[in-house]
Amino acid sequence: MQKLNLSQILSQKLSPQQIQFIKLLQVPTAELETRIEEELEINPALEEGKEVDSDDQADDFQDSAENSEVKEDKDINIEEYLNEEYGGYKMQGDGNYSNDEEERDMPLSSYSSLHEQLLSQLNFLKLDETQRIIGKQLIGSIENDGYIRRSLEAIINDLAFSQNVETDLDEIEEILIKIQGFEPPGIAARNLQECLIIQLERREDPHEPLVQKAVFIVQHCFEEFTKKHYDKILKKAGIDEEELKDVIHLITRLNPKPGGISDGMVRNHYVIPDFILTNINGKLEITLNSKNAPELKVSRSYSEMFNAYDKSNKKDKKLKETVSFVKQKLDSAKWFIDAIKQRQQTLMKTMQAILDYQQEFFVDGDETKLRPMILKDIAERIDMDISTVSRVANSKSIQTEFGVFPLKYFFSEGIATDGGEDVSNREVKSVLNKMVEEEDKRKPLSDDKLVKLLNQKGYNIARRTVAKYREQLQIPVARLRKEL
Repeated sequence: MQKLNLSQILSQKLSPQQIQFIKLLQVPTAELETRIEEELEINPALEEGKEVDSDDQADDFQDSAENSEVKEDKDINIEEYLNEEYGGYKMQGDGNYSNDEEERDMPLSSYSSLHEQLLSQLNFLKLDETQRIIGKQLIGSIENDGYIRRSLEAIINDLAFSQNVETDLDEIEEILIKIQGFEPPGIAARNLQECLIIQLERREDPHEPLVQKAVFIVQHCFEEFTKKHYDKILKKAGIDEEELKDVIHLITRLNPKPGGISDGMVRNHYVIPDFILTNINGKLEITLNSKNAPELKVSRSYSEMFNAYDKSNKKDKKLKETVSFVKQKLDSAKWFIDAIKQRQQTLMKTMQAILDYQQEFFVDGDETKLRPMILKDIAERIDMDISTVSRVANSKSIQTEFGVFPLKYFFSEGIATDGGEDVSNREVKSVLNKMVEEEDKRKPLSDDKLVKLLNQKGYNIARRTVAKYREQLQIPVARLRKEL
């Protein structure tokens, strides 16, 4: 049987203003400008512009209020909009930049995509229409790093269904080999082994003995080569250690990703810091990037609409609907300006707390001076929720005299020492990295040996932790670090 029960539940929900603030807080500086432009497009009550003289504005609003004797509608508080000073807005701490610097355009680098370059080279081949379609399909199947990982059988099916082109494995392989002769060398390979062979065979001296030996090793000893089983390679290839050193040097200079990174476009990457740290005679000062402090204001014309409503017939239904719409847009504009203002205050408050906590590091950039610090440490200092600090730390960066650092770089766990103190795990990683750099590459240090050496230096650390830190530093295992 169905029953009807009455229960009382206490729950907490975020207001639309809080949700808007949270979303803006996690937006990095590079994307904030786009977000503001979107808001300006959808809300006509929000405007960009320099700050209006607040005294003149207040006098105008006062005159309007004195000239109007009509009683406000109980649903719409006109006074709220006529007397509130939302004319202009710009936060302090927005960086010491001149107008010329703010308005200066960033030059863009020109580039052409990898696929465009390959299609251009395809046009130089003497192909019939069907072969040209097959070539374009193969080029379209090349991934960002320059490889074709889709099977040729699948590409044959794609051609049949999408292009209505019937072909076979022999024909498609013939055209693939032609494309593999394009620039850059190694393009359109189906795996790393084929990529390396293509590059070796396309060298200016392909018949040179050293190149021939390199081709043999990649073709017949590839698994041993990747695992650095040099003893097996020496026996299989019939060469001595000196020759193997030269071959390894040749192979390791080849390009494992002929397509490059991203989508094969040549471009410059700019990091836009959210904070700028300056050291003025030993005093550290933080400013916000000027792009974090846009000049926003509530539209004066929308506010003046309420004056007209004051003097109009309050019973006019259409006019009342218009005023309700205007009120909604004004509310939205003021909420957005408040959210931007709150964003700036939260960013500055959080960064200042990080600066105070890691003061020694920010003086000279010495990584060993970083203190163990977690999100909770900063959240308690600024009396905010851990999730708020996390949103700031995960997407923001700071420019210092010794480089640009993401804020999450300063957060790290603590490792106990023999002296009973806690040191940052970044210090341990730095020591670990130095040990690996200075090791004898003929007999690289195993994780067990690294643990013993770290323990001798006073760091109480387990083997699994060393393995974790080694992987985070992208240091391969001892066997793969071995050199002849």
